[in-house]
Amino acid sequence: MGHAMHFSNFAAPSRETRTDFLRLRTLILLRWAAIIGQITALVAADYSYGIGLPFGLCYLVVGTSVIANLVSVFVFPENTRLTERQVFFTLLFDLTQLAALLLLTGGMTNPFALLIIAPVTISATALDARATLLLGATAIVFVTLLALFGIPMTLPDGAVFTVPPLFGFGFWLAVVIGIAFLGSYTHRVAEEIHAMQDALLATQMALAREQKLTDLGGVVAAAAHELGTPLATIKLVSAELLEELEDQPDLQADAQLIRDQADRCRDILRSMGRAGKDDRLLRQAPLSAVLREAAEPHMGRGKTIHFALLGNDDTTPEPTILRQPEIIHGLRNLIQNAVDFARAQVWVEGEWAAGRLQIRIIDDGPGYPPQLIGRIGDPFMRSRKPAPDTALRPEYEGMGLGLFIAKTLLERTGAELSFANALTENQSERSGAIVEVIWPMARIIAPVGGLGENTPNR
Repeated sequence: MGHAMHFSNFAAPSRETRTDFLRLRTLILLRWAAIIGQITALVAADYSYGIGLPFGLCYLVVGTSVIANLVSVFVFPENTRLTERQVFFTLLFDLTQLAALLLLTGGMTNPFALLIIAPVTISATALDARATLLLGATAIVFVTLLALFGIPMTLPDGAVFTVPPLFGFGFWLAVVIGIAFLGSYTHRVAEEIHAMQDALLATQMALAREQKLTDLGGVVAAAAHELGTPLATIKLVSAELLEELEDQPDLQADAQLIRDQADRCRDILRSMGRAGKDDRLLRQAPLSAVLREAAEPHMGRGKTIHFALLGNDDTTPEPTILRQPEIIHGLRNLIQNAVDFARAQVWVEGEWAAGRLQIRIIDDGPGYPPQLIGRIGDPFMRSRKPAPDTALRPEYEGMGLGLFIAKTLLERTGAELSFANALTENQSERSGAIVEVIWPMARIIAPVGGLGENTPNR
């Protein structure tokens, strides 16, 4: 059991939820290229080299691919995207067609037998592991049948073309190993690319949400500012009406109600504007305020969060830093992770000296698994949870997406992150994980002179 990462607010699309993988046009173009190559090879074998083959059957096999492509072109729209099942059966058809053609043209003595790896490689790129494994196993079966039952080629002098058994076995083994190696390698690379794309999408969603909240606060403050003048006018006119309607109590009561409601609107807008300015409009804030704002959603979760500021000396003032959504959201994810795995306490420390600002987040939990420290910050780190951990945090998914988002957002602001475990022999309480976030002071410090006057959003 150890530190791991999660992010519960955003769900990246998974292999199970994707319904389209490849455009039909892509597979059609690939098949046309294969058909042209096959016809060219048959024509060259017949007219250039005089090799004896059952060309009628060969052209019949090629014709099946031509018919399949023509049906795909004229029946389906050009922008059709195939589901995973459709891609699988399309690749299975191409694999079978190629194996049948190789069977008629020498089997494994045909050097083009190497192309049987192509459908498996495409499957490894676009489909899940189960489909790729099934297609790869089918390809290996076809290769074995080709090695045993391939129809040999006849040379111009009537001799049957053969290869030494050792060479034939070596070529068969090389193709089988190529199917297994390229299939697994390509699938692993494709999975990492998909995982990174999904994680980046979730990061963009997180940043977009934070930015929308920032914009909403600006709208609230601008509304409070713009409505202040008409409300003041209403209050002034209602006060004059109160004086002029002293002899008409009913109308005077209505004027008093108008004035009271105008005061109420003023107070509501003032409080909204103050909240907007405190929480969203200000683009800079003291370091302690930023740390507390980042930790605020997790301060009522049963763990004690300690804050500490460690300046270069007592005369060094607390820095005022940029209050960017990336910084708030990134630190919030790091603190959330610490609170999730802490036993009772979390320490959030800020330190500034020598032209840099450093923030440390420490907990008293079990720490990171040593074998995963080098991979922390990568998305979708999957590790099996012990049963007690599952019972304590049934919602925990262990996907690594939370720390990936935090790392990506903070690095966009110029920060460098490092992850480690505390030295328990020196720090008896702080025995868990440590995250350090370091900025060059020039990248994080707020500009001198503040922000100037607020401008209304348009």
